[in-house]
Amino acid sequence: MKNFFTMLFASILGVIIAGIILFFLSVAFITGVVSPGDKSTFILEPKTVLEVDLTGIINDRAEEKPFDFLLNEIKVYGLNDVISAIKKAKDNDKIEGIYLKAGMLQTGFASARQIRDALLSFKESGKFIVAYGDQYTHNSYYIASVANPVYMNPEGIFSFQGLSMNIQFEKGFYEKLGVEWQVFKVGTFKSAVEPYTMDKMSDANHEQRASILNDIWDTLLADISESRNIPVQTLNQYADECMTFADPQVILANQFVDSLKYKDEVDAYIKKQLALTDGEDLNIARVNNIKSVHTSIEKLHKDKIAVLFAEGTIIDDEQGQFFNSGIITAKKYMAEINKLKKDTAVKAVVFRVNSRGGSAFASEQIHHAVKVLNEVKPVVVSMGDYAASGGYYISAPARKIVAEPTTITGSIGIFGLIPSGASLAEKIGTTYDRVGTNKFSDFARETVNIPLLGAGLVLSRPFNADESAIMQAYIERGYDTFLSRCAEGRGKTKEEIDSIGQGRIWSGNQALSNGLVDELGGIDKAIEIAAKLAGIEQYSIGEYPKEKDFFSQLMEESMKNTETRILEIFTGKEALKQKQMLNVWQTFDVRQAVAPVVVN
Repeated sequence: MKNFFTMLFASILGVIIAGIILFFLSVAFITGVVSPGDKSTFILEPKTVLEVDLTGIINDRAEEKPFDFLLNEIKVYGLNDVISAIKKAKDNDKIEGIYLKAGMLQTGFASARQIRDALLSFKESGKFIVAYGDQYTHNSYYIASVANPVYMNPEGIFSFQGLSMNIQFEKGFYEKLGVEWQVFKVGTFKSAVEPYTMDKMSDANHEQRASILNDIWDTLLADISESRNIPVQTLNQYADECMTFADPQVILANQFVDSLKYKDEVDAYIKKQLALTDGEDLNIARVNNIKSVHTSIEKLHKDKIAVLFAEGTIIDDEQGQFFNSGIITAKKYMAEINKLKKDTAVKAVVFRVNSRGGSAFASEQIHHAVKVLNEVKPVVVSMGDYAASGGYYISAPARKIVAEPTTITGSIGIFGLIPSGASLAEKIGTTYDRVGTNKFSDFARETVNIPLLGAGLVLSRPFNADESAIMQAYIERGYDTFLSRCAEGRGKTKEEIDSIGQGRIWSGNQALSNGLVDELGGIDKAIEIAAKLAGIEQYSIGEYPKEKDFFSQLMEESMKNTETRILEIFTGKEALKQKQMLNVWQTFDVRQAVAPVVVN
C-alpha cells in the first residue's frame, strides 16, 4: 500500500511538473517567434496613413488566442478597435488620411454601419479617405462607399445583387438516420425549429424574413445613394442585373467606383496626396498599431462609464469550451455585473449585446442581474448586429435601448427541440424494456446507446401524449416569463408584447416603431445617453470583461490540461468522459430562446 501511494504521488507530481515545464517551454518558444516590438508603443511619423483592412471577420471585440498566429487563421478584428483607431486618426495631426482596403468581409450590417458613421465623422476633419479593393462584397462596399475616390482592380470582382437569407432544411437527413425531432414552442414566427421538421419555410417565417430583409436593403441603398449620388431606383436596377462578375468597365460606367487601378497605382495616388516623392515609402499605421497611441484629449476622470461586451451564444456554464470564445456565460456575466454594481467609480453601464440568444434559463439569470444593476445605476443597451430572442431577453431591463437601423432584434419566443431515436434503435437492432415505480418514472431518461460507441444524446422513444403536454406546459411557462420580463422592462402590457412577440424578428428601424427600442445609433450614442442619465459630463470609459493577455490565457489552458490529466489518474478515462457528459446534461437547457438569422 505504501508503494502504491508513493507511485500515485509521483505520477501526480510528474503531471504537474510536466505541465509547468510545457508552459515555460511554450513561453520560451513564443517569445522567440513573436516580434519583441509587438507589445511596444507604436511611434507615429508625420504624413502617416491609417490602413483599415476590410477583409476577414469583425466582431465587437477581438480575442487574442495563443497559437492563432501559427494556425494562419482568418484575421479577426474588434469593432471597438476599428472605431477607436478612426477617432484617433481624426484628431491626430500626424495622420493625414485613411486607406480602406476592401475584400471578403464577414460582419453584420449594424457593425458595418458603425464603421461607416465613424468614417463620415472622420471626413469632417478635411482629411482624405481612399478605398481600394480587389473584391468588394455588399458590406465592404457599403463601408467603402463613403470614400472619395473609390478604386477597384481592373480585374476585380464587385458583388452587388441584393440580400438573401438562406436556410438548409435537414429533416430528410435525420429521417434517414432514424431520428425524429419533437417540437415544443410558443410563437407563430419562432422559426428556429423549422430546419429540423420541415422542408421549406412556413408562410409566417417567409413573411417575417422578407420584411426584415427589405428594410435592411432599403437602409443600405439609401446610404450608398447619398454617398455615390446614384438614385435608389437605379441601384435596385443594377442589383436586378446582377453586378457580381460583371465586367469592371460596367462597374465603372455605373459609377460604383471612380477609376480602375492596380494597387501600386493607388499607392502612387496616396503618395501624391501626401506630397511624397517616388523614392519615399508610405508610412502606414494599422488598426492594431493605433491601440497603443494615445490622444492629447484622453484624460482619466474619477467618474467612469463601463462598456460591458456580451457577444455570442448565451449558456449557463462554460461546458469546457476552449477559452470561452463566442459565448455569454451566465455565471461569468452575473459576476461581472455584480462587480460593476459595487464599483463606486462606475456611474453608468452601457451593455453591448450582440447575440442571437441561447438558453432561456441563462438569459433569465443575466436579466435579473441587469435589472438589479439598473436599480443602482443607469444601464443603457447598445445592440450590435443581433440582439434577438435571448439577446433581447437580457436587454429588456435597461433604462434605454439603442439599436442600429440594421440590427436584427425581437424574436420574443421560446422553443424546445427533443430528438427521438426510436427508428435509429430499430435500425441498429436494439430493443428496450423497463420497470418503474410511477407513471412518469422513465420520462426523458432513456437514451440510445450505440454498441461500441457509447451513450448518445437521443431518446430511445418519443414522448407520449401526457409527456408532451408536460413539456409544452414547461415551454409555455417560459414564454409567459419572457413576456413578463419584456413588459416590465418596456413599460407595456404582456398583451402588447405578445402582439409584437410570437417569435417575430424585427429590424432596428421596425423595433423603433413598435417600441422594442428607444433610439437608433451605435455605442457612442448609448454612451452619450448613459452619461446624461447618470448626470455626468466628464468621464472615462472602461471596457469589460477585462481582456486576458496572451500569457494569462496560455497559463490558464496549461492548468486546465494538467487538471484533466490528474482527474484521469484518479478516475480513469472512461469515468472522466462520463463526468464530462454529465456536466453537459446538467447545463443543458431544454427551453431555448434563439433566432437563427443570417443575412448574406
